[in-house]
Amino acid sequence: MAHRNHIVSPDTKHETEFIDEKTQDLNLEDGDLKRHLKSRHLSMIAIGGTIGTGLFLASGTSIHTAGPGGALVAYALVGVMVFFLMTSLGEMAAYMPISGSFNTYASRFVDPALGFALGWNYWFSWAITVAVELAAASVIMKFWLPSFPSWVWSLLLLIIMIGFNALSVKGYGESEYWFALIKVLTVVVFIIVGIVFICTRKGEETQMYGPSNFTFQEAPFVDGALGVVQVFLIAGFSFQGTEIVGVTAGESANPEKDIPRAVKQVFWRILLFYICAILIIGMIIRYDDPSLLDSDVSSIATSPFTTVFKLMGFAPATHLMNAIVMLTLLSAGNSGVYAATRTLWVLANEGKAPALLKRVSRNGIPLWALGFTALISCLSFTTSIFSANAVYQWLLNASGITGFIAWFGIAISHYRFRKAFLAQGNSDMPASQLNQLIG
Repeated sequence: MAHRNHIVSPDTKHETEFIDEKTQDLNLEDGDLKRHLKSRHLSMIAIGGTIGTGLFLASGTSIHTAGPGGALVAYALVGVMVFFLMTSLGEMAAYMPISGSFNTYASRFVDPALGFALGWNYWFSWAITVAVELAAASVIMKFWLPSFPSWVWSLLLLIIMIGFNALSVKGYGESEYWFALIKVLTVVVFIIVGIVFICTRKGEETQMYGPSNFTFQEAPFVDGALGVVQVFLIAGFSFQGTEIVGVTAGESANPEKDIPRAVKQVFWRILLFYICAILIIGMIIRYDDPSLLDSDVSSIATSPFTTVFKLMGFAPATHLMNAIVMLTLLSAGNSGVYAATRTLWVLANEGKAPALLKRVSRNGIPLWALGFTALISCLSFTTSIFSANAVYQWLLNASGITGFIAWFGIAISHYRFRKAFLAQGNSDMPASQLNQLIG
């Protein structure tokens, strides 16, 4: 049985345990999870983790707040940050492909206490994110059925998410593949049609289309650096979810090849989906358009995507985008249930959570961890007691903060991983060679 090199902590110099290349698991029971996720699943999971309400809804608010130029700068900066974050995660995931990786990486390379805290933080982040998506779905459904109880829609979507995750990991992979594919096609069609619209329309007396929108009044930078900083926070939340590829490493059929391939796509999909979409929206809708100010989950009719499609003469645009955003919420919640369940399962196997949660079904699903995650996600049902929009904002803020903490944990774990790699006596391998682990 082959083993990789030992890695030691750069401070204590104590030798850590071997990493088994055959099982690719660490301190976990062999054969519990099934390696059924293929390359196409991981690629779409990575893409689907980026496309969400941050693009379909929050992009309008971003342009209104910072102007088209400020929004582009903010999303580009966050995109670069996420790219480096993902390459850092890719190195560790390719070297040590295990489920629920963040907890284990922090425990091995920094401190067990940080691993404990980071693992529970990441589980809580995704459990709350599922509640965010369920609360948002109940708000959006009011567009069609305003008098229907909101908790019914949250419960229905939660049952669907649990169903996809309870069948098998392949069932989750397939569902996320098709969800992400629909979102990708929507953005690609939007970009193509938007370019054609800009090139063929000269604009009306009160509205011009094209680069002139970037020099209209205070554009391209509204509120200067302050506007960019405000949008930077929005963009950061929009990109949260890209790191879920690291969670899938333990159930990937060929992690050493598939994980790096998915990671390397991060930069290009950010460039295409966010930068190009915001550029087109900025050229078609001026930053002071009132519809951009109201672009949030409670007003899908004023989504910048909806507005652009309406300008193109597509009458059912509001209903179409409402359905696509609903699909986006289902996809994000589906991934959230998966990530939270696997993270909790790893915590239980490492003795950092009740042992009951490490039980796995015959088809490789940690059902107890799944059930506990779903229980916490039921926080969304408070929308039937309080204001649906208020609950959504509460959960959204909690999800955003915990997500940024997870990113910080990845960064510090990778820093110590590099230090430990050199301390093991591998100083003859420069960073450029180590980067070959990610392609």
